[in-house]
Amino acid sequence: VQLQASGGGLVQAGGSLRLSCAASGRTFSSYTMGWFRQAPGKEREFVAAISWSGGSTYYADSVKGRFTISRDNAKNTGYLQMNSLKPEDTAVYYCAAQAIGAYYSGSSYGYWGQGTQVTVSS
Repeated sequence: VQLQASGGGLVQAGGSLRLSCAASGRTFSSYTMGWFRQAPGKEREFVAAISWSGGSTYYADSVKGRFTISRDNAKNTGYLQMNSLKPEDTAVYYCAAQAIGAYYSGSSYGYWGQGTQVTVSS
């Protein structure tokens, strides 16, 4: 599975962005998908995850109520809708697939996209 993240950009605080994660390969629909982010000088952190069916979603406390993860298995694409963005959301965002283990742990995922930069200005 190859993943391609897109949709990042520069936005003012309070604004919105939608990230997309396009996957190749028919097995994407059977995998848990996650979004992680890494800010300069900080460790990568979990943002959100969604089960293979889309029936279960999980969020970091820092984004709960502002971000929404979703997927369209027919299109082999996952999404991260980000609303009410804050300067502290500034980071490179990565999508990942095939979680074997804890959905919030990056080491559980077998496939990673290249990352897309999100910058939120104050």
